[in-house]
Amino acid sequence: MGFRKKIRFIHKWLGLISGLIVFIISITGCIFCFHDEIKDITRKEWRLVEPQNKPFLMPSVLLDKAKEIAPRNKSSMVSYYGKNRSAIVYTYSDTENLYLYFNPYTGKYLKTENPETDFFIIVEYIHLYLLLPDYIGKHIIGGATIIFILLLISGIIQWWPKRRSDIKRSFTVKWSAKWRRVNYDWHNTSGFYISIIAVVIAVTGLTFTYEWVGNGIYKSFNFGGDKALETKTPIIDITKFDNNKLDAIDRAFVETMKFQPKAEMIFVTYPQKKGDIINTGAYPHTLRYDHQSNYYFHPGDGKLIQSQTFDKKSLGLQVVEMNYGIHTGQILDLPGKIIAFIVSLIAACLPVTGFIIWYGRRNKSCKKIKA
Repeated sequence: MGFRKKIRFIHKWLGLISGLIVFIISITGCIFCFHDEIKDITRKEWRLVEPQNKPFLMPSVLLDKAKEIAPRNKSSMVSYYGKNRSAIVYTYSDTENLYLYFNPYTGKYLKTENPETDFFIIVEYIHLYLLLPDYIGKHIIGGATIIFILLLISGIIQWWPKRRSDIKRSFTVKWSAKWRRVNYDWHNTSGFYISIIAVVIAVTGLTFTYEWVGNGIYKSFNFGGDKALETKTPIIDITKFDNNKLDAIDRAFVETMKFQPKAEMIFVTYPQKKGDIINTGAYPHTLRYDHQSNYYFHPGDGKLIQSQTFDKKSLGLQVVEMNYGIHTGQILDLPGKIIAFIVSLIAACLPVTGFIIWYGRRNKSCKKIKA
C-alpha cells in the first residue's frame, strides 16, 4: 500500500469514527458565535440600560440587593459590563446558579436568569461536554477535536496536486459537473481553504479540555517558564478576615477603576471563605475577554496586595488569556466572529460531504461485486 493510500485509509476511518462529534462541535460553535448580538436584540429589556452621567453603584449595594432577591444563594462575583449595560451579580446554591441583572446606576432589579435553562448556555454545554458529565464529555470532545486536526492534515496530504497541471483543478469546484463530483470538489477545496483557521480554532478549543495544551502554548511563546507560578494567587493572613465586611470589596472596585480608568468592563469576586482574597479584572472592551489586567486585594481592609497589568504579563500568558477571544473570533470584533462562523459552518459540512463520498464509493464497490 502506497503512502497516499495509507493516508486515505487513515483519513477515511478517522472521519467515520469522529464525524458525528465533529459535526456537533462545529454546528454548536457556529450557533454560539453571535450569542451576544442575538441576546442584545431579544433580551434588551434587561441586558441594556440608558447610560447616565454618574458613577456605578458600589458592589456592596448590588450584593445586598441580590441577597434580598435570592436569600438562599451565596454571591460569588459582581460584573459591570459597560456604560449602557446592566450589571450582573452571580449567585449559587447547592441546587442552582442564578444570574441577577441590575441597573448599575440605580440598582433597579431587572431580571433573574437560570443558566441551566438558557438556550445559548445549553448550546455551550453541548459544545464543551455533549451535555454529559464534564469529566466524561470533555474527553470525548477533546479526542474528536484532535482527530479533526489529524483529518485536516491528512486531507491536505492526499488532496495536494501531484502535477503542476492539476493545481487549478484542485483549488476550484467544478459546479457544472454531476452532484457527486461537486460534493467531492467541495469537500476537498473547502477543507483546504479553512484548514489554517480551523486548526487555530481547534487548538484554542483544546485548552478548555486539556490544561497541558494551555501550558504548551504558554511555554512556546515564552520559550519555557511556569504558567502556574506567574498566575499564582497571593497568600494572606486568614486570621484577619471578616466575612461580613463589605467596605473592602467597594474599595477594591474603586481602586481598580482608578488603575484602569478607560476600562469598559470590570468584575469583582466576593470572598467565599477564610483565606480567599478579592480579585478584580479590568478589560478595555465590553464583552471581549482579552487584554485583561488583574488586581488582588485584602478581604479585610481592601488594600492592594498584588497587581498584574496586561502589559506586565509575559507574552505566553497574554496569548493564553487571549485564547477565548481567538477561539470565538472576538479578538477581531464582528469581522472575527463572521470568520469564525463561516469556518465553523464549513467544518460542520466536512463530515457530511465526507460521508457522502464514502457512501458513494461503498455503493459503487458493492455493485461491482454483485456484477
